[in-house]
Amino acid sequence: MKRTVAPTGELPHRETKIPGTRTRERSDSKVEGHSSMGRLLSAAMRKKTLTGTWRTMQPRRSLSSIRSRLLLFVSVCAGAPLVLAQGPQATPSILAPVSTPAHEIYGLSLFVLLITGAIFAVVAGLMIFVIFKFRARESDPEHEPAQIYGSVQVELAWTVIPVLIVVVLFLTTARIIFAIQDAAKPKSALEVTVIGHQFWWEFRYPRLGIVTANELHVPVSTPHQPEPTFLQLLSADVDHSFWVPQLAGKTDLIPNHPNQMWIDPQTTGLYLGQCAQFCGIEHAKMLIRVYVDTPQQFDAWVKNQQQPGAQADTPDAAVDAGRHIFETEACVNCHTIVGTAAKGTFGPDLTHLMSRATIAAGGAANTPQNLRAWIQDPNTFKPGALMPAMQLSDRQIDEVVAYLSTLH
Repeated sequence: MKRTVAPTGELPHRETKIPGTRTRERSDSKVEGHSSMGRLLSAAMRKKTLTGTWRTMQPRRSLSSIRSRLLLFVSVCAGAPLVLAQGPQATPSILAPVSTPAHEIYGLSLFVLLITGAIFAVVAGLMIFVIFKFRARESDPEHEPAQIYGSVQVELAWTVIPVLIVVVLFLTTARIIFAIQDAAKPKSALEVTVIGHQFWWEFRYPRLGIVTANELHVPVSTPHQPEPTFLQLLSADVDHSFWVPQLAGKTDLIPNHPNQMWIDPQTTGLYLGQCAQFCGIEHAKMLIRVYVDTPQQFDAWVKNQQQPGAQADTPDAAVDAGRHIFETEACVNCHTIVGTAAKGTFGPDLTHLMSRATIAAGGAANTPQNLRAWIQDPNTFKPGALMPAMQLSDRQIDEVVAYLSTLH
């Protein structure tokens, strides 16, 4: 180490030679007015030995303790959802998967969380350590420390390590994507065609001859009796996205571009989702309800849906009048009721309207009061809905509601 003689009244400038680095002399006249950052770096440089190597600041057992605590923290954060979220959730959540695709996505998310959490903990921990360890003190000399420019080892480390992390994340994600998309369809799989409309869902079961809306029924899948459901996704107008977080990831419905996805829910219950692609003013109320039934429940539902629209056995003047109004007004141009003259396809199939728990694509409970309000003015529940108000009298609306209430 050599010492440069400074003019009287000025502090000497120290030049330190570090293996693998380059140093540059600075004019001693620039020492005055240095910021606190210079003092902080000066304190750090004073910790160096004559050979230029860094002294060990903390015992190794402290670093091991930090790593152990970090892994414990990430594990607790990652494992908590497994304990807190079980079965159907009132609010859609990716943290309670019940289907193979959702389990794969959930596992990938935990893997990414572990890696990014470790990176955050290391970077934040080192930053906090340096800030406190090398903070400015009154006893620090106010001269500029040696300036270091370039280190091949450091530059390689902060280039190669991030690249390796990105490659690992990319390969892991690609493996999950291909594993889900390339899954073979067994012969026993249930096939459903999903058609997105503004702003409701149409579900068609080609092999079963069933057409329904907004509420999808599928059988539960078990290891002893696997019953996967394969969905073909179509759009009748604009882009939509089918997303039930507990069952699978998002898959878009694009006009003239069929897509496919599959689910194999392993727990019975109701699972909620919605359109995840902005498709118009009522996009937020384009909800999805997936009922995972036991084999007996699903068979009973299929048997009921394959029947024509059931009506009351006892004659009712209001019901007859409501059916007459429905078949003579513009309702038949948009809706279908099997067994009647109504064969429209623009709106939802109403053959078994009262077997559904909601109307307006999950916008309201399926009650006579809500049904009446919907017919009178659809904007009551969904402003911007494409169904027009039919301008019927109160009596006519009551009669139409009486008729629709018989469609179980």
